[in-house]
Amino acid sequence: MTTTVQVPTYGLYIDGRWKEKQVTFEVLNKYNQTTIAHVASAEKQDVDEAVASAKQALKLPLSPYERFTYLKKAAELLIKRKEEVANVLVQEVGKPITESLGEVERAAQTLEISAEEAKRIHGEGVPVEAAPGSETRQAYTKRVPVGVVAAITPFNVPLNLVCHKIGPALASGNSVILKPAEVTSISAIILMQIFEEVGLPRGRFNLITGNGAKTGEWLLENEDVNMFTFTGSPRVGKLIREKAGLRKVSLELGNNSATIVHNDADIVQAATLCAQKSFNNAGQVCISVQRVYVQEEIYQKFLDQMKKVTESLEIGDPSQSTTQIGPMIAEKEAIRVEQWVNEAVSNGAKIEVGGKRDGVFYAPTILTNVDDSMKVCRQEVFGPVVAVSTYRDEEEVISRVNDSIYGLQAGLFTNSLSFAMKAAEEIEVGGLIINDTSGYRVDQMPYGGMKQSGSGKEGPKYAIEEMTEEKIVVFNL
Repeated sequence: MTTTVQVPTYGLYIDGRWKEKQVTFEVLNKYNQTTIAHVASAEKQDVDEAVASAKQALKLPLSPYERFTYLKKAAELLIKRKEEVANVLVQEVGKPITESLGEVERAAQTLEISAEEAKRIHGEGVPVEAAPGSETRQAYTKRVPVGVVAAITPFNVPLNLVCHKIGPALASGNSVILKPAEVTSISAIILMQIFEEVGLPRGRFNLITGNGAKTGEWLLENEDVNMFTFTGSPRVGKLIREKAGLRKVSLELGNNSATIVHNDADIVQAATLCAQKSFNNAGQVCISVQRVYVQEEIYQKFLDQMKKVTESLEIGDPSQSTTQIGPMIAEKEAIRVEQWVNEAVSNGAKIEVGGKRDGVFYAPTILTNVDDSMKVCRQEVFGPVVAVSTYRDEEEVISRVNDSIYGLQAGLFTNSLSFAMKAAEEIEVGGLIINDTSGYRVDQMPYGGMKQSGSGKEGPKYAIEEMTEEKIVVFNL
């Protein structure tokens, strides 16, 4: 007897109520390509209702301590549902279960940090009385919410990157409209359920699902949206900035992350970490290692160790605890990566490990004999591919790292304090990680890039600064 699995259908969440829609889209299990949910597809009217609800909610005060309470309770509920939510991430992202559990834990921590920061928002005294003629005046600044924040989030870390926008936005007294990636909408829906359960006032958090281009356009057209916070491609980021006009915009965009390995580094440690941080989440991480520059005299030893670690990685079903590399988000992305690698090989690159596609899977791949002009070096691969090349001296490698339109994070392995300090001054990135790869991030640190990697910072404390306005109050006494 065949058992029919009931596929759930999820609606929009607007003004404190779930709203069903006739038009839905499918969310697939990325490993076996079966349908795991039907999710509502929003129309323009729904977007406008969500914005109106968010704007109306701002009329009811929400004290810093109340914001703290809601966020703290949400973090606690998320941890209680850790196994359930992690299994959702395994299915909708294809992320291995160990990584998925880690993402849920980090998302809860992001909400907890945001909760604490809600109680720390402050201004400062301004000595206007020091100006001639203002001896009788006193002044201070305070930070006030920007208003309605539209948060548009990506597929690769669909829970924690949502929390990095929702947490600070609510902590700073704003109301939010969340538009998650279509292909990974379920984790955002569960987060919405959690905030509903903790009793967050209606309108403070609205959820819109559906076509990204259409909903994004409708949000941009609505002048009652005061700020856009977006994580995704530089192409879409530029479009948002152009159409947002004078409204606030925070952008976390792409990267082709570089890591330098100097001849005085711990070679085994550097090679092991580079292998691990090139391929987590099938390389679909903005700060995944994509370019590795190794000083000439240690190149072969480094490469041998990196190949050894890479060849040992377990590829397969992401629900299994032994799996380290799962599928990519879609077969078309795996095909794209395959084409980029083949193009590099046709131009002289050598495949040291990997280089094979099996449906939605692409094997962890190390390329050598690459040229910095190749697509696999120049653009963002966003897949399990890393290019390893050599350099002679500090000046050369800093120049090559900087020869990029991106500047999110970079890594440097060295025991030379002078080189580390030189790199900190000269490498054009938002974050330089010494004796680790570009892939290091914890949730309380400022995170954001230069050049086409975006503008603005994440990390709750720093995002709150983006999501508030500074107001000065002057008394004539």
